[in-house]
Amino acid sequence: MDHILAVDNKKEEKFLREKTKDFDFALQTRQEISNLILRMRKAMRAARGIGLSANQIGLPYKIFVADVSQENGAHKFYAVFNPKVEKLGNEKVAVEEGCLSVPGIYGRVERPERITISGYDKNGKPLKIKAWGLLARIFQHEIDHLNGMLFIDRTKNTYTAAKSERHKKREEEVRKENEEV
Repeated sequence: MDHILAVDNKKEEKFLREKTKDFDFALQTRQEISNLILRMRKAMRAARGIGLSANQIGLPYKIFVADVSQENGAHKFYAVFNPKVEKLGNEKVAVEEGCLSVPGIYGRVERPERITISGYDKNGKPLKIKAWGLLARIFQHEIDHLNGMLFIDRTKNTYTAAKSERHKKREEEVRKENEEV
């Protein structure tokens, strides 16, 4: 399993703060690309995350994955290569964020409620996605990662898991899952 880089290690933080480079589809086979996506998805899930950028597992490429629950309970998985922000909505919302690379720390981050991004799918085909709410926030958070920025750079103050509403809710979900087993 891949190790997720964290800011409490100076060498890892330095890498996390570097801008990633464009992913070149010509340098990878379809199988290598599929394996890369699977590797990122497994690392994200193992860490109980909902988004992960390639540099969080030590890869210098512009790729992120995200897995978001839908209203019907299903999950929608995204793998976006070379993402670019095309448009940001005017309405901004401050919501608590955490990060797998900044374990145990949370903070309220103000971001646009809507975003349109472009990029490429795993086959190198262009895509454009309009997102709002949680998905828009994940896209912005992950694109920040690919540009060497962390959520702690965007929040006015941080706090530990003990004060985090999101963390408390997540702990309750895990407890319920374990009771069902």
